[in-house]
Amino acid sequence: MEAGIFKNTLLRMLDARTVSRLNLAPVKFELNYEMEYPHRPIKYLYFLESGMASMTATFKDGSQVEVSTFGFESIIGVSSLMGAKRSLNRIYTQIAGHGYASPVDAARKEFRLGGDFQTLALRYVQAQLDQATQYVGCNAKHQFEPRLARWLLVCSDRSHTDTFRMSHELLADMLGGTRATVTLAAGSLKRKGLIEYKRGIMRIVDSPGLEKVACECYQVIKYHLKNYAEFDMPIAE
Repeated sequence: MEAGIFKNTLLRMLDARTVSRLNLAPVKFELNYEMEYPHRPIKYLYFLESGMASMTATFKDGSQVEVSTFGFESIIGVSSLMGAKRSLNRIYTQIAGHGYASPVDAARKEFRLGGDFQTLALRYVQAQLDQATQYVGCNAKHQFEPRLARWLLVCSDRSHTDTFRMSHELLADMLGGTRATVTLAAGSLKRKGLIEYKRGIMRIVDSPGLEKVACECYQVIKYHLKNYAEFDMPIAE
């Protein structure tokens, strides 16, 4: 399997021998595909090629709030490389797609070699921390409508599509609001001609306009996830 064929940011940067040692297996990620669940062992690292997944904090009453998102730039399960054996959070697909899975033992072995895989994985950890920190500040500081605009743009960037299935209940869970709050905010974006939605299908019709409504966190998150492979000096070829 040649590294150049990949869309995933990290896999695309690795040489063929490194990719081979990761023992990748192709995976089709259906909607709600469970990658991690609180207190369950982490068995695989996942590399998305398309689609989008969310990491949520899950509470005793069954409610959840999104704390991070994953797309083609991501490594899901990276905490296992730092020594974690069980997951703290739930991670599952919000938008169906495809990608690859690496057995955690193979990934740990490659990580311990100290090569490009380790370097890129650590850079991604930093990008993920930056993203999570920004989300905390965003949820505390910004109004719901700009946060909804930010979230829709993030989904579009991760999935490479402007149309996706999203219920108001799901959006309320992800953004820490209520269905009524989602209805009001989505209705406002629709009246401004930025989105369309019908029967659980949401479509972005004016991305530049939506960016103007979105809070500043969208550009911050986009920059760090786009450029994490270049945080330090370039990977030697």
